[in-house]
Amino acid sequence: MPKKCNKEYSLITLYETFIEDCLKLKRVQANGKPLSAGTIANYGYTLKLLKGFCLKKDITLRIRTIQKLNTRELEREKNYWKKFYNYFSDYLYTTCKCFDNYVGQCFKNIKVFFGYLNKEKAIITGDFYKSFYVRKEEVAIYPLLPEELNFLIYDQRFEQSLSKRMREVKDFFVFGCTVALRFSDLNTLKKNNVRIVNQHHYLAVRSIKTSTDTLVKLPSYAVEIMERYKKEAKRLLPQFNSSNLNIYIKELLALAGFTQGVLKTRERRGKGITINKSNGSSIVPLRFCDVASTHTMRRTAITTMLSLGVSEQIVRRVSGHAPHSKEFFRYVLWAQTYQDQETENMFEILKQKSLLRVL
Repeated sequence: MPKKCNKEYSLITLYETFIEDCLKLKRVQANGKPLSAGTIANYGYTLKLLKGFCLKKDITLRIRTIQKLNTRELEREKNYWKKFYNYFSDYLYTTCKCFDNYVGQCFKNIKVFFGYLNKEKAIITGDFYKSFYVRKEEVAIYPLLPEELNFLIYDQRFEQSLSKRMREVKDFFVFGCTVALRFSDLNTLKKNNVRIVNQHHYLAVRSIKTSTDTLVKLPSYAVEIMERYKKEAKRLLPQFNSSNLNIYIKELLALAGFTQGVLKTRERRGKGITINKSNGSSIVPLRFCDVASTHTMRRTAITTMLSLGVSEQIVRRVSGHAPHSKEFFRYVLWAQTYQDQETENMFEILKQKSLLRVL
C-alpha cells in the first residue's frame, strides 16, 4: 500500500479560521459563554503580528500533522517550532519593540490556537507548542492617593477653573474612581442602572467583561454628578471614547498639579528599561499625570477602599476579583503602604501625648 503523506496547512489560514469560529460562537469558553470582544481582538492583534513576521522574513508558516512521522521527522518538526519561537520572539522584541508582557500574551494566544487545532479541529500537531515560554512582568500601578481624590471631589476653586469639557472629564473620572468599574462598563451606564431605596442611591451593574453583578452604594458627591447630567437621554454620564479620555485624564491631572515625577520601568527579555517621555527633540522624565489613564479610575477606587479600611472581602465583591487574584493582591500591597504611613503618623502623635503628673 502506498504510504500516506502527512497533511500540511497554512498557519495564517488556520488562524483566520480560529478567529472566525470565535466570532461565530463555534468556539466558546469552557462554561459555554461567548468569548469577550477584547479576547477576540487580542487574537486579531497576534494574527497581524504573524502576518507582519511572514512578510518581513519572506516565509510561509506551515502546520504539519504528526501521525505518520518517524522519529527523525518528529525531531525535525520539533526544531522547526523551536526556531519559530526564537525568530518570532526576536521579531517582536527587535522590530516591534514589544515588552515582555505583550510578547508573552502573543505566545499565550498562539498556544491557545494550537490547543484549538488539536482538540476542536482534529488537526494533530503534537505538543511542541507547549514549550513556548510565556513571559510575564509585574507592571506598576499608579492610583491616586485618598488626599488627591479628595482634592478632585471637593476643591471648588479648582472646579471653577476648568472648562466645560474638562468639568465633564473630572466628573466622569471622579465617578470612576468611586465605583471601581472598568471603562467599558462606565461608558455604557444608563439611568436604569441606578436604584433608589430609602433615599439611598445604588449602582447596579453587570460587567461586560466578566458578567459579574455588582451593587455599589453611591456617596452624595456621586449623586450630585449624576444630577448634573439628568438631561441626557438615557446615559448616566457624559460619553467618551477610550483614546480621547486617556488624553483628557492626563490633562486634568496636570491642571490639578499632580505632576510629581514617577519612575516607570518595563521589561524586555527580563531586563528593566526606564520609560521616559518625548518632549519635542528632548527626552524628559515621566510625571504622575503622564502615566494616568482610564485604568487609573478602577485602580484608585480599589486602593482607596482598601487604604481607608474597607475589608478585602467587600472590596472584592465590588471589584469582581476572585478570592486568590494576584492582581487584587497588588492592590492590597499598595494600600498597606498607605496604611503604614498613616500608622507612623499616629505613632508620632502618640509621642506628644505625655501624661502631666502633679507632684
